[in-house]
Amino acid sequence: MNEPQWLSETEMRAWTGFLETSDLLHRLVDLQLRQAGSVTQVQYEILTRINDTPDRRLRMTELASLMVCSRSGLTYQVAQLEKTGLLTRESDPKDDRAILATLTDDGRRLLETTAPGHLQTVREGLIDLLTEEQVDQLATIMDIARTHLRTAVHVPPRRKSTANGS
Repeated sequence: MNEPQWLSETEMRAWTGFLETSDLLHRLVDLQLRQAGSVTQVQYEILTRINDTPDRRLRMTELASLMVCSRSGLTYQVAQLEKTGLLTRESDPKDDRAILATLTDDGRRLLETTAPGHLQTVREGLIDLLTEEQVDQLATIMDIARTHLRTAVHVPPRRKSTANGS
């Protein structure tokens, strides 16, 4: 049996630093969003992902893939957002097997009111602590890791539509 390749001191510092920073930033952002908009960070991301589409609607399978979560976990979060009137679910007219999540006007207003505080929290918690060069390096590092992990980690597959080839 081969001996594992242990992390060097610097590699361990990078790994544990990434974990702790990620957890702390997630808690900070989650707290800000709960106070400002009564939504969690996950719910805010769902609303943002849907808002970023041209018609403010997205198939649940595509949303699950973007969110890197299970369909059941996403369904629960979407149901919570639907209960509060921030989005709706409906059948896709192009594929009756697919469900579309659509941002409501209330959901759009929530994003508009919470975005400034959210951005300030992200800036104060991470971005503004770094130089422009460090932010560029961090973005490059995250692009490399994300690209690798998207091929290495199973995410819910997108359903193939039978209507109109979409």
